[in-house]
Parts: sequence; structure tokens; C-alpha cells
Amino acid sequence: MKYAVIAISGTQYKISENDIITVDNINLEEGITATTDQVLLSVDEDNVIVGQPTIKDALVEYKVVKNYQGEKLRVFKYKSKSRYRKTQGFRAQLSDIQILKIN
Repeated sequence: MKYAVIAISGTQYKISENDIITVDNINLEEGITATTDQVLLSVDEDNVIVGQPTIKDALVEYKVVKNYQGEKLRVFKYKSKSRYRKTQGFRAQLSDIQILKIN
């Protein structure tokens, strides 16, 4: 089984070809194909390559499938005996990407 560990926008993901993963918004339009060189680990059957910190000349090609907002979260601050209450909402900006090729 061929898989890799990549870093996109500060988060590491274990991927294989044709996977669809959800990442933080990467500011690309839907349908755009892009590459990343932040490959930290590559495994192909018994051949394991570990980067220090990344693998030289390794690329992962992916396509942006969808950009959307995540579920709404309610953030509530409260301090007892002082009548302090504060409610705030948050929705993460997310992107779904499909891994096309691991080089």
C-alpha cells in the first residue's frame, strides 16, 4: 500500500491516492489542481523514506473539490457572581481536497 504524510497549513495528514480529506481553507477555487512539496514521509510497500524535515524532490498533486463553512460552534464565557456572560459564534472555513498523485 502506498501512502504518505504531508503538511498542509500547519497540520499533518496521512494520505493515499484518491483520498478526499478536509483541510483548513487553502484559498484556491474549486476545480483547481495544485501541488505541495511538504512531504514528511513516504511509504511504498517495503520502501520507507523519512524526510528531514521534508523529502527532497517529492510532490503530492491534489485537486480542490469543495470550499465551504463548517458547523457553527457556540463559544460561551461566564464568570460567576459578577454577571459577566458573553456568547460568540464561530464557523471554520474548510476545503475538501482529493489526492491525485503521490510522486
